[in-house]
Amino acid sequence: MLTKDAHRVQMTAETTSDLGFEFTVVVPAFNERDNVAPLIARIDAALPDVRWQVIYVDDNSPDGTAQAVKAIAQTDPRVSCIRRIGRRGLAGAVTEGMLASAAPYIAVIDADLQHDETLLKPMFDLLKADKADLVIASRYSGDGAADAGFSATRAAGSRFATRLARLVLKVDVTDPVSGFFALQRRIIDEAAPKLATDGFKILFDIIAAHSGRLRIAELAYVFRERLAGDSKLDSRVVLDYLGLILARASNNFISPRLLLFGLVGASGVAVHILVLRLLPDAVAFFPAQFLAALVAMTTNFFINNAVTYRDRRRHGLGLITGYVQFCALCSVGFLANLAVANQMAQWFGGRLLAGATGAVFGAIWNYVSTALAVW
Repeated sequence: MLTKDAHRVQMTAETTSDLGFEFTVVVPAFNERDNVAPLIARIDAALPDVRWQVIYVDDNSPDGTAQAVKAIAQTDPRVSCIRRIGRRGLAGAVTEGMLASAAPYIAVIDADLQHDETLLKPMFDLLKADKADLVIASRYSGDGAADAGFSATRAAGSRFATRLARLVLKVDVTDPVSGFFALQRRIIDEAAPKLATDGFKILFDIIAAHSGRLRIAELAYVFRERLAGDSKLDSRVVLDYLGLILARASNNFISPRLLLFGLVGASGVAVHILVLRLLPDAVAFFPAQFLAALVAMTTNFFINNAVTYRDRRRHGLGLITGYVQFCALCSVGFLANLAVANQMAQWFGGRLLAGATGAVFGAIWNYVSTALAVW
């Protein structure tokens, strides 16, 4: 004989099997174990009479987030989890979760309980009535607010990011970098091949990929304080976002990863000069140049490994072999720099133009070769 709860789960499973889900809520997560059960309960309360499912996309959280989701999934077939191994990043997680859904309407909500889940039903209703292709929960329209969930610094940064995104997108929305939104599934199916997987502001990228063709609605909400867990916002996230802005502003000519690689390379020049200044005058020029170049390449490798290619980071023996490959390839890049600069000087004469051309050629070689061979 089935208990009341078991009978409810069985009936839910039968209904789902017969009719399928009509609304998927995607939850990207990292170290959010304590928020799993409360969020699922809130989603359930927010979506009466809707055949919903929730897909958690967990980036292999060490705190057991995936295990907490799967424990609930044992008794609730509406709950599932994608556990990603060796892959990190909010944009990629959200995209994977949305593409895993067969429902005609999809929402994205943070795992930290800072978003107002009661907006899920109005979002769903707007999409189902075909009144919008995309519905954004906005912190900056109407009665919306972000002050409660942000420090003064983060609030100022969020407003700046929003203004920058609106300038690039040329779309009249108040919160184009919101992490809380819903859309018709065909929108993500069309945009997915164009989206960056290592960025942070997936909504911005989706809007940009559709070049202003979307019917967008906004619903105001108040951003809440975090109750458990830690914020994922760090300097890498800021750099990712600026890289994404630059990529879209340049029509994807400059990739976010190329921007980071270039910044790291510029820091290597500074390290090179610093080492030369610190070495005593008794050290001959060639050994000094060699040592400065080696130190600069070393710092460049470890910073790129930790930041630029964080999602493909090398460890253990792979770190050592990667370092050797990186230095060898960058040495080839340096020789190519000299060869191209010398040829340009012979053809056109100008030292500045020749030197700049050689430097650009060497930088491109370093980026492409190390991306393919090292990471």
